[in-house]
Amino acid sequence: MPTLKDYLVAARPWSFSMTAISVTLGTLVAWRSGPVEWGWYLLAVAGTICCHAGGNVLNDYFDARNQVDQPDSATARYRPHPIVGGLMQPRTVLTEALFLFALAGAAGLLLALGRTWLVFWIALAGLLLAVFYSGGPITLKYRALGEAAVFAIWGPLMFLGAYAVQRRALAWEPIVASIPFGVLVALVLYANNIRDIAQDKRSGIATLGTLLGQERALAGFTALMLAAYAYVAAAAALGAITPWTLLVLLSAPTAIGLLRTFRAGIPDASDAMTARLDTVFGLLYMAALALDRVVRL
Repeated sequence: MPTLKDYLVAARPWSFSMTAISVTLGTLVAWRSGPVEWGWYLLAVAGTICCHAGGNVLNDYFDARNQVDQPDSATARYRPHPIVGGLMQPRTVLTEALFLFALAGAAGLLLALGRTWLVFWIALAGLLLAVFYSGGPITLKYRALGEAAVFAIWGPLMFLGAYAVQRRALAWEPIVASIPFGVLVALVLYANNIRDIAQDKRSGIATLGTLLGQERALAGFTALMLAAYAYVAAAAALGAITPWTLLVLLSAPTAIGLLRTFRAGIPDASDAMTARLDTVFGLLYMAALALDRVVRL
């Protein structure tokens, strides 16, 4: 019988920081134009993390079922895989995913009833992307569309959803603010796909890594990372986002170190290493938006 720890490990809780940061950043954008309802904010964070966890578990289920994840895969080597590692049966993993999605759906319904139905439609879009990320018949991940799905979820959708929870309306500001962080979160998957080129080719799936090859894929990874930082600088200079966001440039040494590591060789934990950069960047971004609000009080 799986233990509570096994269920927790299967959800990959170490990845939840990116979700909490996205929802918090969208909330801080909303804070610029009014007060924050912190109770609703916490519910939004909890619901979104449940959806993220469900997506993680479901992805492992489909990747094992489709033999994308195998005992010699890098994913199974550097982290416990619930199915490949023998921790849980496939049916148990699928049940956990459905339970987590049910919790996310309940949170989304409460937010829709208590705040605005805009949240319901945004959450539904995110849920569908999470399900069809590796689930059939669409399987975005296997058609080189995984990075686009991740960008949409952790970028515009989460920012816009968090903003709608607070302001009960839609606006361009959270979308504009979401672009650089959404790109960096998408790079977590991109790093994973560069690392897994050989395994993915063996499995017959298409990713940006398999389509481009390692050298060109790594060049694209570098270009997108630089574009995220350039976007912040340009948007701040044009007044589209607060100049305080230039604080994120303090994470540049971490980004440079990551690129140097990847140039020397793609490590098994390449996605986790990219996620650490996202966390540093995201925390600085949060501090920048909070400072902007405090200074203007």
